[in-house]
Amino acid sequence: MACNQCDESIFIQKLGRCFMCMAQLTVLSVIGWTLWWGFYAEQPTKVDSIALLFFCSAFSALLLLHLLFLAYYEIKKRFK
Repeated sequence: MACNQCDESIFIQKLGRCFMCMAQLTVLSVIGWTLWWGFYAEQPTKVDSIALLFFCSAFSALLLLHLLFLAYYEIKKRFK
């Protein structure tokens, strides 16, 4: 990644601090879910549909984890 926070080697230290990662995950989630809804929602048992569903779920879960840590850091900063 091109941001300063991604130079860290420990994964947990990157969560909630890397806005480039969060932007990429947001774009990937929106594109992925749009594609799944548009092409595969009617046939959810196809292999292509299941694979795209897993990718979209992974992108969204990682984005949610980033956002939870971002909220945690903001709350921690306010009460410090």
